[in-house]
Amino acid sequence: MTRSFNFKAPLVLAAVLLLPAAQAATMSKADYKADKTRISEEYKSGKSACGSQAGNAKDICIEEAKGKEKVARAELEFRYGGTSRDQNKVLVAKAKSAYEVAKQRCDDKAGNEKDVCIKEAKSAETSALADAKLGKQIHEATQEANEDKLNAEYKVATEKCYALAGEAKDACIAAAKAKYGIK
Repeated sequence: MTRSFNFKAPLVLAAVLLLPAAQAATMSKADYKADKTRISEEYKSGKSACGSQAGNAKDICIEEAKGKEKVARAELEFRYGGTSRDQNKVLVAKAKSAYEVAKQRCDDKAGNEKDVCIKEAKSAETSALADAKLGKQIHEATQEANEDKLNAEYKVATEKCYALAGEAKDACIAAAKAKYGIK
């Protein structure tokens, strides 16, 4: 393991575990639709602003507008749904959008300098996608571990109930089921 991985892994873990709690909020369907319309309007406005440019500068501008729209849509879906899958889509959209813009910027270069630029952009995208995948895996592992802990605690609670008899035992088991969300 390299030193940078040792530093990045805890940051990714913290982001994965804290981001859903910090951003996942209930959004009304009307707010969702309004934000979706706003994102479309911002994209159209951004794209039309690119019309005054020419050549590769115009291509870069259009790619930036597309990237902003894709990221904004992914963030909207995350704010609306709040699932870890939506959160991962935000990270992937950011990585892919940044790559597309960087690739367009490389078109201003020529020869080996352009090749190096494209390889650097691809490397940055691969790294960001790997971080997104790592975050997804950490979230899934954390979720699985939490389920295992709850199941183990439930088994302990029900085992304690077996020392009781009659209505006390039934009440104890019902309380354990309610506490640990077992049906």
